[in-house]
Amino acid sequence: MSTNENANMPAARLNRFKNKGKDTTEMRRRRIEVNVELRKAKKDDQMLKRRNVSILPDDATSPLQENRGNQVSAHWSVEEIVKGVNSNNMELQLQATQAARKLLSREKQPPIDNIIRAGLIPKFVSFLGRADCSPIQFESAWALTNIASGTSEQTKAVVDGGAIPAFISLLASPHTHISEQAVWALGNIAGDGSVYRDLVIKFGAIEPLLSLLAVPDLSSLASGYLRNITWTLSNLCRNKNPAPPIEAIEQILPTLVRLLHHDDHEVLADTCWALSYLTDGSNDRIEVVVKTGLVPQLVKLLGCSELPIMTPSLRAIGNIVTGTDEQTQIVIDSGALTVFPSLLSHHKNNIQKEAAWTMSNITAGRQDQIQRVVDHGLVPYLIGILRKGDFKSQKEAVWAVTNYTSGGTIDQIVYLVQAGVVEPLLNLLSAKDSKTVLVILDAISNIFLAAEKINETEKLCLMIEECGGLDKIEALQSHENEQVYKASSTLIEKYFSAEEEEDQNVVPESTAASYTFEIQGNAPDTFNF
Repeated sequence: MSTNENANMPAARLNRFKNKGKDTTEMRRRRIEVNVELRKAKKDDQMLKRRNVSILPDDATSPLQENRGNQVSAHWSVEEIVKGVNSNNMELQLQATQAARKLLSREKQPPIDNIIRAGLIPKFVSFLGRADCSPIQFESAWALTNIASGTSEQTKAVVDGGAIPAFISLLASPHTHISEQAVWALGNIAGDGSVYRDLVIKFGAIEPLLSLLAVPDLSSLASGYLRNITWTLSNLCRNKNPAPPIEAIEQILPTLVRLLHHDDHEVLADTCWALSYLTDGSNDRIEVVVKTGLVPQLVKLLGCSELPIMTPSLRAIGNIVTGTDEQTQIVIDSGALTVFPSLLSHHKNNIQKEAAWTMSNITAGRQDQIQRVVDHGLVPYLIGILRKGDFKSQKEAVWAVTNYTSGGTIDQIVYLVQAGVVEPLLNLLSAKDSKTVLVILDAISNIFLAAEKINETEKLCLMIEECGGLDKIEALQSHENEQVYKASSTLIEKYFSAEEEEDQNVVPESTAASYTFEIQGNAPDTFNF
């Protein structure tokens, strides 16, 4: 297909095909339009915000002794809470704040907006500074955490009340449960989006957060505490437009490297999510992560059987190989390809899809990198997805194969055909997605270019006819998409017309006898299906 015919396809993908001169920056595909669905589908795998919910209405999840106010505070109305909070009696203020926290901690329909409308947030923020009364610090921190776990509007109310610097001060509280609640609140605020994330960073949260982990052995920390800190750090790495400040990332990364070697599964999962966010960007951002040397450990986690860890580690690895050939090589040299047989045949469609997407960026690389894909026996797995994967996985496998045919050697393309790629590829021409159809036609065109160079055009034509592919290509000549019918017509005219058969003698002869689409021997009728 000409560049003009391709003009309307997504640039992020099509750059790969516009340029046979192998401009690697153009040939890599980024996670833009097509990969938005990956992000949407997996949004809940790592929670943006979390609420601290009591299992029982009167359940005290803090070390506080709540006996005194328990019966009184359990059923306070918002009006009574306002009255108590605004009184001059510390005991009454504590009971009222605790009552508010309990309302905000109930599982169903916590009255967040009622509490905001009652003007309680500035009071709760002021209570965060009451170092002389740690119970009210804790209760107000918990209440504010749960308000910040709500909508963006509700989080805004907490931020506008001046909570960020107050929570950052509480990170240094001598009471672990108060420090942890502050960590949680800051995680909720940062999780709202890039604006509040950057505000939390600007107020100076990173250093005191990291200092909470400045212990010789992370195992000495309570697991819940460590998980909360890791989750909040991951939210500080999250979101784009803009991405987090590069200095902040460089500050956090050594701690992420350390957490990546921990044994707690939740800690590992959230650390991998953090790395997946940090690698979802430009090559220089990928480089900041890769140069820490963490790729081998990430690959090790890719091979674990735990889906909550495997999913984000695959996302991170997939993001890294959208980078330069050198960054991709680090992933290959870390042994990642040995894990891909299990990923490309995984029972979860989403894992298959992301694994195929990752492969498509590796096959967009150098010929020696394509050869590593061949040597690890991954081509049959890609063909398996083309045959029987779900359609989203098939689309990614189509890109993997087309990138391979675009950059591969004649030998590599011959191997691909011998492995049986032609029939399942042609079968997907009946797909309703015209972009995918165009990419398949591009792959067929690339295979024909290779066939021409080794005098095997006629054999390829027969192969395509015998598996019903010619009928499918011909049918596309009446396709509603102009690019599709132009591309299919070009293939028919060039390779399947009578004139083309008469012109076979002008195809340059090949001196390399090894180039053949046969399985074995040189009999002209031997095809591989």
